Amino acid sequence: MIIREEIIAGIERRNGSQPEFVQAVGEVVDSLGGLLAKRPEYADGALLERMVEPERQIMFRVAWVDDAGQVQVNRGYRIEFNSALGPYKGGLRFHPSVNLSVVKFLGFEQIFKNALTGQMIGGGKGGSDFDPHGKSDAEVMRFCQAFMTELHRHIGALTDVPAGDIGVGGREIGYLYGQYKRIVNRFEAGVLTGKGLDWGGSLARTEATGYGLVMFAREMLAAKGDSLDGKKVAISGSGNVAIYAAQKAQALGATVVTVSDSAGAVYDPAGIDVELLKQVKEVERGRVLDYAQRLGGSAQYLEGARPWGAADVDVALPCATQNELDEADMATLIQGGVKLVAEGANMPLTNEAIDAAKAAGVLYAPGKAANAGGVATSALEMAQNAGFAKWSFEEVEGKLDQIMRDIHSASLEAADAVGAPGDYQVGANVAGFIKVADAMLAQGVM
Repeated sequence: MIIREEIIAGIERRNGSQPEFVQAVGEVVDSLGGLLAKRPEYADGALLERMVEPERQIMFRVAWVDDAGQVQVNRGYRIEFNSALGPYKGGLRFHPSVNLSVVKFLGFEQIFKNALTGQMIGGGKGGSDFDPHGKSDAEVMRFCQAFMTELHRHIGALTDVPAGDIGVGGREIGYLYGQYKRIVNRFEAGVLTGKGLDWGGSLARTEATGYGLVMFAREMLAAKGDSLDGKKVAISGSGNVAIYAAQKAQALGATVVTVSDSAGAVYDPAGIDVELLKQVKEVERGRVLDYAQRLGGSAQYLEGARPWGAADVDVALPCATQNELDEADMATLIQGGVKLVAEGANMPLTNEAIDAAKAAGVLYAPGKAANAGGVATSALEMAQNAGFAKWSFEEVEGKLDQIMRDIHSASLEAADAVGAPGDYQVGANVAGFIKVADAMLAQGVM
């Protein structure tokens, strides 16, 4: 039987210095001990070794011209990781931190997240070290056109379907899709998700990741006979996921007291004004400092701070980026009485923070389960595109709600089955792994 040390040693030998990817693989493999003891066939046939090796890794140059007429060069990536369950599906991230390790960890996580949704989608991810912040619309357009000029060779509605992620919102998706349409000379709406509502997008897709996160947290509390009503919630980030998580949490009776960005955090005991935050972040592309200054009153801007020590809270929803919440942050949250931590971002907790949460009896949900609502709704957008249909907001939100309930139930059931009752991390990994592993075994060695 292949053991963790052999898998990790192989990953490190083949992939050099890729710490995020190694961390993501280790987190999944560590959860599989109970399953492999009961189902040894999953340890045979080099199944794990195949699963941790991407089916295809694409890296390319992106050359574009800035407003000053200077040529700029960035690096583009697309990792097509696993297609056992369907076409590769996963977002594009435009951020200076993007490198091969980050894209591979995101793609690996996406395999199991997509499996948990119950939709027919495989796992992939992509992006670039391009930073859209501070760029003009014309510069972003020229970059996106250059990026898609290469990427179009590798994607398609039945092959690989990218979406947005950090740094890739509606503006970027529009420019990317326009260039794709121009190159291939057809209106293939299903090749990208997160599109505008008038040209193939889905209602509720913008809200889906944040809404789904809160729906999952609601189910976790309900399983303990509790609810979000009256809870104080700390949220990190101030992008799409954070904004709509705050909106949904407050609709369910919670008070969201923090948001943040890379420069600092805002604490407001009266609760975040979601509509103003949307105006500042989505329309004006401003910072949380601008939000705090505009709001005034009880809103406090904490320069250089993260949100976890701003106040005692019941629920923490990290929605910014990987490894943003460490062991010291978790100790602060535990001391403040936190009851639940659910990941809105991908791998925002370090391994040490996860261990500390579990040791303290804090409910913890990994991102592959808790933030799966975004990709689930992307798959619903693909279904609408395939049928030339457009569903109502209520219909899409209802389907999303059921998907998040199903992921919650599947995670708990899988955890029970392998002797780890109540452990959402183990349960989500096992439930997702089984779906992918069964499909890979059925399809043969490839």
